[in-house]
Amino acid sequence: MTLAGLVLGASALAGCAGVHDTKGFVMDKQLASTIQPGVDNKDSVAKALGRPTFTGQFDQSEWYYVARKTTTIAFRQPRVTDQTVLRVKFDQAGNVASVNQTGRELVRYIRPSRDLTPTLGRKKSFFDEIFGNIGVVGAAPGAGGDSSPGS
Repeated sequence: MTLAGLVLGASALAGCAGVHDTKGFVMDKQLASTIQPGVDNKDSVAKALGRPTFTGQFDQSEWYYVARKTTTIAFRQPRVTDQTVLRVKFDQAGNVASVNQTGRELVRYIRPSRDLTPTLGRKKSFFDEIFGNIGVVGAAPGAGGDSSPGS
């Protein structure tokens, strides 16, 4: 009986073990440190590091390489344990203008407000939503519960 309890307890504790995950670009810090402004261009960066994780939204001359390691325990949200973002900016001729590297200090956790999005307008109850259209179908405009045009 105690052996079964030990096995059950060990399997329960195994479910609480953290799951480690690596996402994004696999960063070789030594290779990334060889990228030099004024020496490299888009082709040499692409050959050394590969395609970027993403490019700048408004400026296509910025390439971003993102590497992230996370740990998830049981049913909790993943927590970032390590992150590296390498930003390579190119000039008009396609040569490297600057290389910046940031880490985990840019990670922010956002907590939504009660998982609700505030909206403008009339709040309807549960029963208004279900029974609100009774008698409105085929009625003259403005005769139903909603007085807005086009409904």
